[in-house]
Amino acid sequence: MSSIMIQNEIPFVREMMEVTRNMWVMGWDERNGGNISYILDEAEIKKYIDINNVKCTYPLQFPVGELAGKYFIVTGTGKYFKNVSLNPEENLGIIRVTKDGNGIEILWGYADGCRPTSELAAHFMSHIERLKRDPQHRVIIHSHATNVLAMTFVHELDEKSFTKTLWKMCTECLVVFPDGIGVIPWIVPGTNEIGRATADKMKDCRLVVWPQHGILGAGTTMDETFGLIETVEKAAKIFMLVNQHKEIVQPMTDQNLLELAEAFGVTPVKGILNV
Repeated sequence: MSSIMIQNEIPFVREMMEVTRNMWVMGWDERNGGNISYILDEAEIKKYIDINNVKCTYPLQFPVGELAGKYFIVTGTGKYFKNVSLNPEENLGIIRVTKDGNGIEILWGYADGCRPTSELAAHFMSHIERLKRDPQHRVIIHSHATNVLAMTFVHELDEKSFTKTLWKMCTECLVVFPDGIGVIPWIVPGTNEIGRATADKMKDCRLVVWPQHGILGAGTTMDETFGLIETVEKAAKIFMLVNQHKEIVQPMTDQNLLELAEAFGVTPVKGILNV
C-alpha cells in the first residue's frame, strides 16, 4: 500500500503523522528527539496489512511476556518527527511481540531498514504497568518538552514538590493530572535501567519526568496522552515565566486546590496538599 493510501485510509497511521507533526511544530522534538508507541487492535490492523507477512524478527534484551502477541505502531530509531508525515512507511513501523515475549516481529514500515525507537524498553515496561492499572491504556509518548526540561534545572526534583508547583500554575492542572507526576533521577537514555525506573513510577501516575531530558506520558488515546503533556508543558512555561520574579504575590493556595478537586470530582494524590 502506498504512502498516499496509508495517509488517507489507515486511522492509526494518520494519528501518528498528525501528533508527530504537532510535537515538532511545538518545538518539543528536535532532530530525532522523542518517540511514540501505540497499542493496536489486531482486527483493525488486518483491514490494511497482512499480519502473516513477517518482514523480520529481532530479539529483545528484556522479556515482555505480558505483551506477548500484542501489536504496536512505533516511531523508528534515529527518525525525525518532522519527516513522519512526509514518509510514514520509512519513519514508522508496525510490530508484534513474539508469542514467548522475547522478541518483536516487523510487519510493516521501517522501509529503510531501521528499527523501533531506542527507548523501546521504557515504552514496553511502561505499557505493562499502565495496563495493570487501566485495561484501556494504549499510548506512551516521550517528548523533550522545552519548559518541563528547563524546569528540571531550577526546581527541586522531589516529585511531590514538583507536582504541587505545577498544580498551582494553572487551574486545570489538578483536574487533568490529579495522580501527580513521577520524577526519576538522571539515567542514561535508551537503557533497561531508565525503562525500569520509569515503569516503576507508571504504577501510580501517567506522567514521568526525566530530569535534563524530557517527559513521558501515558493514556488511553493519542489525544489524551498529548493533552497530558501539553498541560504539563504549559504549566512549566508559566512557572519559568513567573520564576524570573522570584516571588509569586498571588499564589494558588492548598485550600484553592482542594476546593477545585471537590468541584470537579477528582482525588488529588495523597501527601501533597496540606489541608
